[in-house]
Amino acid sequence: MRRILEVNFALVVFLFISPLMAQDVEKGASLYKKCIVCHGKNGEGKRSQKAPRIGGQFDWYIYQQLKDIKSMVRKNDAMMPYVKNLSDQDFKDLSAYISSLK
Repeated sequence: MRRILEVNFALVVFLFISPLMAQDVEKGASLYKKCIVCHGKNGEGKRSQKAPRIGGQFDWYIYQQLKDIKSMVRKNDAMMPYVKNLSDQDFKDLSAYISSLK
């Protein structure tokens, strides 16, 4: 029984994380240049912009937040102009880069 649970857990983790595996960190770095104004060079965030620290955050979490903002599940008027024309692959690339920031 325990083995079945371990296999099922591994499968769920793989299915959840596998969409994020095809990432281009260099493209993410290029895309992030527009984010620096609010989120800072290293993703440290800026209180004056009400922008949170995002550097080093899990890539899957960043990816989900970007998707939620674009689909308006999460309302964020300040971010919408930046995410509305980005593709799902752009979100993956950005997420990979941002999660690599220290």
